[in-house]
Amino acid sequence: MTPAAAHRDIRELKAGDRLEDEIYRVAQKDLRTTNNGSLYIHVVMADATGQLLGRMWNASQEIYDAMPEGGLLHFRGRVENYKGARQFIVDGLRAVEPGEVQAADFLPATREDVEAMWARVKEILRTVQHRDLLALLARFVNDTDFARAFQTSPAAVSMHHARVGGLLEHTRNLLELALVVTPRYPGVSRDLVLAGIFLHDAGKVRELAYETNFSYTDEGQLIGHISIALLWIREKAAEVEKESGRPFPREVEMALGHIILAHHGKYEFGSPRLPATAEAIMVHYLDNLDAKLSMIFEAIEGDNDPKTRWTDYVKALETRVFKVDVMGVRSPPGDASRP
Repeated sequence: MTPAAAHRDIRELKAGDRLEDEIYRVAQKDLRTTNNGSLYIHVVMADATGQLLGRMWNASQEIYDAMPEGGLLHFRGRVENYKGARQFIVDGLRAVEPGEVQAADFLPATREDVEAMWARVKEILRTVQHRDLLALLARFVNDTDFARAFQTSPAAVSMHHARVGGLLEHTRNLLELALVVTPRYPGVSRDLVLAGIFLHDAGKVRELAYETNFSYTDEGQLIGHISIALLWIREKAAEVEKESGRPFPREVEMALGHIILAHHGKYEFGSPRLPATAEAIMVHYLDNLDAKLSMIFEAIEGDNDPKTRWTDYVKALETRVFKVDVMGVRSPPGDASRP
C-alpha cells in the first residue's frame, strides 16, 4: 500500500466516514483520564493534507506507549461530528511495517517549485549593494549544507508555513514584499532589510527537525533560532574578514543582529529586543503580515465543511475566520498558484 494508490486524505474525511485500515502520522499523543477514572488517548492524526483530532476510549498505558509519536500507524475507526468539528474515534491500531510507506509522504509540503523559489531568493539577494553584506549573504547561500536545509525546512512546527519548504516559501514572500515596500521609504536601508529578511529565520534550519514529524532539535530547545542565527552571522562575518583582510563593519553587524533579535516584535512573543530601527520595524511587520495571511488561508483550506461560512476558532489569530470569498479572488483548493 502507498499513499498515492489508496490513501484517504485527512482533508477529505467527513462525519460518517468509516476507515478500516488507513495509515496516518501520529503528530501528537496524550494519555488522559475521563471523569469516571478510565483512560483514553488524545491523538492528533496527520498526513500531507491536514490534521484530525482522534480519541481512543478504554485505552491503556501499554497501548499509549506503543504509539510512536512522530511515527506512522494503521488506524481503524470512524469520523464523527463533535461540537461542529470533526473527530476520529479510534477502534483499533496496528504497526506499520518497515519500508511499507515513506514517512515523508505524510508530511505537508509546499506546493510551489522549490528550485524556482530558491533561484528567485538568490536573484533578489544579488541586488544587495553593500559589499560586506553581500559577501556575508554569499557565505550562507554558497554553503551547500545550509542551502539544502534552507530549501527543505519548515518555517515552524505549527502556526504558519509549517510544511516542508515552508521556510523558503515564507522568506521568498518577505523578500518580494520588501521590493515593493522599501522604495516608499528612502530612509530605510534596502540592503539591511533584504539581509535581515533572509537571515531572520535562518536558525530554524538547525532549530527544527522534520524527518518524520515537525519537532524541535536539542539545539532548538536549548538555544533557539534567534540565538543560532546571531551566532551564525558572527561566524560567517569572521570568514568574510579573513577572506577580505579587513574587519567586518561593526555597526552594520549590530544593525543586522538587531533585526534578528527584534523580529518577533514583542517580549511576550519571544523577542529579546523590541524593534528600535526602521529596518527592524519593517522586517517585523512584513514577517507578521505574511505569517498572519498564511494562517488565514490555511484555516480556510483546512475547513472542509462547505455549509459553514466560518472556520473553527484559530487560537493564533484569536478569532474564527470568515471563509466567504466575496470578491472571487482566491484560487480553487489544490491550485499551486493560490496564496
